[in-house]
Amino acid sequence: MQLPALQLLEREFEKQKRIFELHKDVLGRKIERQIQLFEQRKGAFEKTIERRLEQQRRKFEQSFESLDDDVRFIRTWLEKPLSLGAVAPSSKALARRMAAYVDPKMRGAVVELGAGTGAITEALVAQDIDPGRLVLVESDATFCRLLRARYPAATVVQGDAYGLKSLLLGLLQEPAAAVVSGLPLFTKPMRTRLRLLFEAFALMFPGAPFVQFTYHTVPPIPPRLDRVRAQSSERVWMNIPPARVWVYRRD
Repeated sequence: MQLPALQLLEREFEKQKRIFELHKDVLGRKIERQIQLFEQRKGAFEKTIERRLEQQRRKFEQSFESLDDDVRFIRTWLEKPLSLGAVAPSSKALARRMAAYVDPKMRGAVVELGAGTGAITEALVAQDIDPGRLVLVESDATFCRLLRARYPAATVVQGDAYGLKSLLLGLLQEPAAAVVSGLPLFTKPMRTRLRLLFEAFALMFPGAPFVQFTYHTVPPIPPRLDRVRAQSSERVWMNIPPARVWVYRRD
């Protein structure tokens, strides 16, 4: 005969087995529901991960592109230091300050002199200037190819910006809305700077701005000229080296 304790254990085991059989279907449905929820959430989770990875990839590419621009700029500066006057592209802070003087609502082309790798160009586009309105003047062939790739809607003109009148002859269908210059004016004599300014005025609507930055403490063009108004920004410290923006207008 079996011991009473063993019989009790067997009965308890049978009881638990019947309870399990009764709840098995309910438990199975709960597990199935959790699996379905997991599958649904898995898809959303995967999309979130993919989106974040894509954002990080874009940030990395932008950082790499910026570094690549710096390398290009330094290499060109080493080859032709007087044509650039700087060892790195203009900072975003300086570019934004320059672009802020251009009114996107004013009709006409926006002419950029010494566009380089497009640091100021990018700020002009961010200022709601249609890329199709941009006329980018650059003397370096490598930078011209880069600008055409980045801004296919813009007009890229390779040539010497100090011969602006002849360089843009017949190109503009109407007066320009602004001329934005990244040229190193202090590498040129004052007579050349003044000729550039007045040739730019001849291309623009009356009162349109000629925007120029400089690293120097004195203005690149005298602020007191006949029928010319001049104003300057505060020094932009977030640039290497710190710079100031001068704006000239002719009534």
